[in-house]
Amino acid sequence: MEFSSKLLENAVKEMSQLPGIGKRTALRLVLHLLKQPKEQTGFLSQALTTMREEVKFCLSCHNISDNTICEICSNKSRDHSVICIVEDIRDVMAIENTGQFRGVYHVLGGKISPIDGVGPSQLNIFSLVEKVKLGGVSEIIFALSSTMEGDTTNFYIYRQIQDSNVITSSIARGISVGDELEYADEVTLGRSILQRVPFESAFKNN
Repeated sequence: MEFSSKLLENAVKEMSQLPGIGKRTALRLVLHLLKQPKEQTGFLSQALTTMREEVKFCLSCHNISDNTICEICSNKSRDHSVICIVEDIRDVMAIENTGQFRGVYHVLGGKISPIDGVGPSQLNIFSLVEKVKLGGVSEIIFALSSTMEGDTTNFYIYRQIQDSNVITSSIARGISVGDELEYADEVTLGRSILQRVPFESAFKNN
């Protein structure tokens, strides 16, 4: 792809680093920005810069937040004894949109994947285990995607906490095997939360 401007080329190169954005899509986006008023591009760049510099991760659940403790964890009306384990903020948003869950979350920040070099130490697993050991947790809900990596992560965490007096459950398999939570429709995801099953049963049936 030949560019008439080095500035344009650099902008397209950086834009194409985003997931799912190829060179042609990046070019289309950059050209769109050039057509907008300068202040509009300024708003975008300022929002991204501010987010990158000021965004925080909740000290309790590791969710992305504006404060040290996110709004969900600081909400006293939530059931803090029930923790739903998810991969990232997209899954939190997906489950929250169902309106069916009133517990809290624990965001792992990924899934165990040896082929990608991601082991338990790269995820927020230790803090979850410590939270369970401190007491006050009655149920852990495994809500990772039903992929090999998701099931491996679920089982690893289960082994770490299986001696604790905590109920472990898994979302019902209304979510197709191999599907990511963020793409599930709200009704199906909501039902899978409400109809969750004991984790031991979910594991034995796989």
